[in-house]
Amino acid sequence: MWSLIADAVQIPGLALIESTLKLNREFLVETPVWEWNDITKNRLVGPDRHVFCKLELLQKTGSFKPRGALCVMKSLSREQLLRGVTCVSAGNHALAVAYAARLLGTTAHVVMPRTASKARITSCHDLGAAISLEEDIASAFSKVRQIEEDERRYFVHPFEGPLTALGNATLGLEFFRQVPDLSSIIIPVGGGGLCAGISLAIKQLNPKCKIIAVEPSGANSLQRSLISGRPEKLDSVETIADSLGSPCAMEYSFRVCQKFVDEIVTISDESIRRGMGVLFSCAKIAAEPAGAASTAALLESLSQKQTGPRVGLLVCGSNIDIRSFCQLADDSLTVGGTSEGMDRFVTATTSQTVRG
Repeated sequence: MWSLIADAVQIPGLALIESTLKLNREFLVETPVWEWNDITKNRLVGPDRHVFCKLELLQKTGSFKPRGALCVMKSLSREQLLRGVTCVSAGNHALAVAYAARLLGTTAHVVMPRTASKARITSCHDLGAAISLEEDIASAFSKVRQIEEDERRYFVHPFEGPLTALGNATLGLEFFRQVPDLSSIIIPVGGGGLCAGISLAIKQLNPKCKIIAVEPSGANSLQRSLISGRPEKLDSVETIADSLGSPCAMEYSFRVCQKFVDEIVTISDESIRRGMGVLFSCAKIAAEPAGAASTAALLESLSQKQTGPRVGLLVCGSNIDIRSFCQLADDSLTVGGTSEGMDRFVTATTSQTVRG
């Protein structure tokens, strides 16, 4: 059920990924694939490229994160579940852990930075989680370690470990079944758990499919790690995509990505803003910055020679409030060179809110 790859790292085989997908089906949804096929797509990426968007932002809690959280938490003993779980997160992983805790009859104490989206904090509260807010991610990790010790809760890591990768591998299997003949898949990278899971599944199903990882240029821990050959830690992180803002790569996810990732690119915050605008204008999708990263990479720097003719994009999350979305998204690529379209949208939305 588990296969050994380089450096004594084990990955799940297809039979295990399949059984995990079936076991978790009652808790998750099979998210749809949307083919981007319009005049704007032809203008921006060419008429000869077929683009398929996996809309994982429609998953329970608004991102892919429940796949890994459920896989980890369902492995816990009864005694561990009785003590509860904890995690640290900018929001999406906290939501997933709170959701899984509710399903499994346990409790969650989540730690988030004070800068986390208010919408995410409110959603965690609505799912029944206890919430601690800290000044920054470093103090958040210190707080979660204190919770582990004081409350004896199990720490559910946001991206690291074979069970997290197994959960995320179900997304790769699902995408393959929906579109089995992709030339490449572009995967957003924060800590690397999503990329590790999808890539290990896809390379077993379709070895010729190219795995392209994408990171914000201000949070490129995986790129630096692949260059050095070992997990690297960043001195600082600067990106609007807080869900992709991991300050470090970690051993398991890094080794799996090292084995299966064919290419890695970085993108600017401006490119992410344009990706958000394009998804909204063309697909009517309000993706958070991380959810638009794959689209941004396709628009910014990936030629057809790099991607091949059939491209898969992961739209991995949508946990963003309407005001923040309108402030960040740039639709200049689709409305004639300015971002006035989003300005009009937020003005109209605010006006409607006041009238209501």
